[in-house]
Amino acid sequence: MKNNRLLLVILIGFLMSCNNSKKNSASATPNLDYSNKNKDNSTENEWVSLFDGKTTAGWHSYGKDKAGERWKIADGALYIDTMSKNGGDLVTNAEYENFDLKLEWKIAPKGNSGIIFYTNEDTLKYKNTYNTGLEMQVLDNDGHGDGKIIKHRSGDLYDLISCSKETVKPVGEWNEAEIISKDGRLQLFLNGTNVVNTTLWDDNWKKMVAGSKFKTMRDFGTYKKGKIALQDHGNMVWYRNIKIKTL
Repeated sequence: MKNNRLLLVILIGFLMSCNNSKKNSASATPNLDYSNKNKDNSTENEWVSLFDGKTTAGWHSYGKDKAGERWKIADGALYIDTMSKNGGDLVTNAEYENFDLKLEWKIAPKGNSGIIFYTNEDTLKYKNTYNTGLEMQVLDNDGHGDGKIIKHRSGDLYDLISCSKETVKPVGEWNEAEIISKDGRLQLFLNGTNVVNTTLWDDNWKKMVAGSKFKTMRDFGTYKKGKIALQDHGNMVWYRNIKIKTL
């Protein structure tokens, strides 16, 4: 009888020990949530799309309250319909200071356009986006007359700095452009290659502007925050996959 009682005590003690072990194990293991396990947790989460592929939401023509009729959308791309009237450079509603901008573009034969940034939309003072904003050139280098002018070719910081290497693709093909501006350091990339590097707003920058076609535009290249513009130069051009990241 005593042996039976001893065996029962040992059994109860063993069961209690197992139970405590499970509790301790559960408290030591974090409560893992796998609901987001397929989401990208990299810095890509910081990117903000500026174009939804369907509408011009977030954009308007310079000096207007909405996008001009020349700007159309097809196949997930913004493009200029040269048969339509009421266009103008398309600008973002928001302003940006330190940023990383990525987008894709393609140009029609003999076409000309540009990606303009740091634009101040004070239309009482500035008639055009380029009166204040800097431009990464978008061009058919072989078909347009500007292709014969130094600092006017695709990927150039227009009329200021030529590409260190030309990486533009043939007319009609999509090009990947990237503009990174942070604390005065400006980098332009075309199809994955860093083609322009410069420092904004210092004495050297001022001398460079003074030697350009913008020398008579008092406030050109002086703003450290502004809007992004897609230029309507009267030629067909397409833009897509436009996104930005604040730095």
